[in-house]
Amino acid sequence: MLEIRPLGLDDVVEIVPKRHGDARGFFIETYNAERFAEAGIDLRFVQDNHSYSAAAGVVRGLHYQLPPRAQDKLLRVVRGSILDVAVDIRRGSKSFGQWVALEISAEKGNQILVPKGFAHGFVTLEPDTEVLYKVTDTYSPEHDRSIRYDDPAIGIEWPAISGGFQLSEKDLSAPVLGMAEVFA
Repeated sequence: MLEIRPLGLDDVVEIVPKRHGDARGFFIETYNAERFAEAGIDLRFVQDNHSYSAAAGVVRGLHYQLPPRAQDKLLRVVRGSILDVAVDIRRGSKSFGQWVALEISAEKGNQILVPKGFAHGFVTLEPDTEVLYKVTDTYSPEHDRSIRYDDPAIGIEWPAISGGFQLSEKDLSAPVLGMAEVFA
């Protein structure tokens, strides 16, 4: 019932739940602990988050929390679409600083699992986009960190958005990867 597609970096995967539809609409089981465990994803989620972006081009990220409050994230879009990005920030990993991107949309019904040790961010591809995500630890301001979305050393290929990008002050002032506190 779940299709799991590796995205090329350790444990970052696309999850495509089965969609049941008819003339009335559709039903998707977006999370079932037992089915996820059977697929090798045995995580305990403790917090749900909901993000709304009014415009296309809203960038959120690249965010992460340091241990011991690091978070795995299971993310989906319930309205609109995003380009979601995960960056390996595990110093010593052979893929340190590498990134992977996936378009996630309400229409596709797909999800992404971003494990601990990866910075995460996204850009909205259309107005009125809503994102829901589960995390395995609660928000901790003391452990919260971010990296510049446009760090040239990472080289994320963000899509061209008419009107440009909108970012928070926090994200605009984030350090580049070489200056950021990351996973040891």
